[in-house]
Amino acid sequence: MPIGKANAAVSFYNGLLKHIPSPNALLSPITTQEAVLSSRIEGTQASLSDVLRFEAGEAYSRERNDDIAEIINYRKALFRAEELFERIPAIHLNMIKELHAILMAGVRGDNKARGEFRTIQNYIGKYGASIEQATFVPPSPDQVLPALGEWEKYIHGDGAEALVQLAVLHAQFEIIHPFLDGNGRLGRILIPLFLYQKGLLSKPVFYLSQYFEAHRDEYYARLRGISRDGDWQGWVAFFLNATIEQAIANTEKAESILNLYKRTKERVMVLTHSSYAIVVLDTLFLRPIIDASAFKTIRGIKNKDTALRILKKMEAAGIVKTIKEGQGRAPAVFAFPELMNIAEGREVSFG
Repeated sequence: MPIGKANAAVSFYNGLLKHIPSPNALLSPITTQEAVLSSRIEGTQASLSDVLRFEAGEAYSRERNDDIAEIINYRKALFRAEELFERIPAIHLNMIKELHAILMAGVRGDNKARGEFRTIQNYIGKYGASIEQATFVPPSPDQVLPALGEWEKYIHGDGAEALVQLAVLHAQFEIIHPFLDGNGRLGRILIPLFLYQKGLLSKPVFYLSQYFEAHRDEYYARLRGISRDGDWQGWVAFFLNATIEQAIANTEKAESILNLYKRTKERVMVLTHSSYAIVVLDTLFLRPIIDASAFKTIRGIKNKDTALRILKKMEAAGIVKTIKEGQGRAPAVFAFPELMNIAEGREVSFG
């Protein structure tokens, strides 16, 4: 199995991560894109652009709003997990319950024992299928807590190679299926947390959902192969290959964002001659689609029109563009196209 190659790929990515200034701001689009792709595996259709436009005041259909709400919850759970790690730097069952409560708040599945381990039998199958027709039936409710107890012990064990341990932990979590809903998304949130706990990452920012979403059928088939055939070797090999490919993709994306930041910083400093230019730029990296009113609330800028003047100079230089003109009380909406293209991995249309 390619354990050495996977470790090297993660290590190389982490080396870059250590040298990114303000990673929470610069890598924010990647974090939101992870939330988009992980939720898409479960059937949502919203894009990164949809989420950011929604947060900038765009109106969508109720169905699309529901999708966006799930994505925003996922992102909130990621941020909350990092906060919890500052108190107790380890994954534990109470953390998992709190993250689940955040993940499912006010969205589909909110009424399914949110934040609580299941006490009834669940199963996976086609809509309307009976348990006899299920493609997967997890352990009975009375086995959930004992299984989670063993799972938690394994998290803190040091006997296995860390990435193999992670592959096993992720699969075990999905097999235990401890909640009535949201298990897949929560299981994917735990991946960067474990890498952070083990010291393989300097920040819990490493996402596999892009690979899992692109190989969705194999992802589920490999998990079913464990419960059906005991094929752990096939699953671990799949997981390690996913780690290698995604580490490379994450590195390339992070490098592109860092290089964009450096280039744009130099341009904006020359363009504006303002001490506030970097604060405005950092805001755009944090929210690459943003309405004009948000610029009036940037911390540290006393004259709130200063940020908008800087923004207009950036627009004249082609760095940002207006994607919705202000009308009445509705503020104008701006986008940072080059950053959006990197984050989504494609040419984004703002028509």
